[in-house]
Amino acid sequence: MNKDIFKLAFIGLTFFAVGTSWAQDPVTTEVDTSWKRGGMIGLNFNQVAFSNWAAGGENSVSGIALFNYFANYNNGTINWENSLDLAYGLSQNGKEDARKTDDKIDIASKFGHKIGTNWYYSALLGFKSQFTAGYNYPNDSVKISDFLSPAYVTLSLGMDYKPNDNFSFYISPIAGRLIIVNDQEMADGGAFGVDPAEYDAFGVKTKSGDKLRLELGALCKIEYKKDIMENVNLNAKFEFFSNYLEDPQNVDVNASVKLTMKVNSYINANIGAELIYDDNTTILVDSDNDGVIDAAGPRTQFKELIGVGISYKF
Repeated sequence: MNKDIFKLAFIGLTFFAVGTSWAQDPVTTEVDTSWKRGGMIGLNFNQVAFSNWAAGGENSVSGIALFNYFANYNNGTINWENSLDLAYGLSQNGKEDARKTDDKIDIASKFGHKIGTNWYYSALLGFKSQFTAGYNYPNDSVKISDFLSPAYVTLSLGMDYKPNDNFSFYISPIAGRLIIVNDQEMADGGAFGVDPAEYDAFGVKTKSGDKLRLELGALCKIEYKKDIMENVNLNAKFEFFSNYLEDPQNVDVNASVKLTMKVNSYINANIGAELIYDDNTTILVDSDNDGVIDAAGPRTQFKELIGVGISYKF
């Protein structure tokens, strides 16, 4: 089996071990009802195998490891929400090397102080990145992303309208976003909006590309999660960011919708979609699929997922 499939299995087992350790509550003499904690570990797998199949086909195997955890505090005046969302997926078709299908690190913490009915003064801290390198397949010789390349660190101050545990509308007129491109080669190329490297007339690099880009703007974040019917949960997130310092009319968008349908205590089905638009992210387009890039620039990114697998809630 390809070593990348072992990597996926290892990550899945790591998620399970971490989640199991967090799920074990220590013995206490008093329960603090201000805290609510929980999470989910999941493994989704798909496999197709053929042998002397007249209709034709190609063997394939794919899988995604998922881990979610939350720890929320509310004492009536203070509301503090913390979440961790991880995902990693691989797919292998025939004799091809395994390719990445999902890769996400998303950490968020929001602290609010109640000032009236359903309203909070709030501060939001967020971090987003990925685990491993990404490529513009079928070209797998040049990396287009990697761990901390990019990474997004967001810190903002604003108001949060939260009428119940299911809905949150957060708006911030003062939001700072730090874009990190830790890979020097990508930084030299000006990936994800950082200032690129400078070269003299002979092509000799005189200044390395910046690894950091600071943006100041406005942030709006909407979240909705609810059991819309028995054993069916809807989770939707919409995030909008406008950079005051450059092209504020070009609003960055990050939206996701996920529907989870529980079959029994350990098996569920998932349907999800994610849409991203980032004006600083250059998408390389190979319209003829011949390895030649014929267009480059910001594009609307879209991903959809349908899967069935095992999960454990704690």
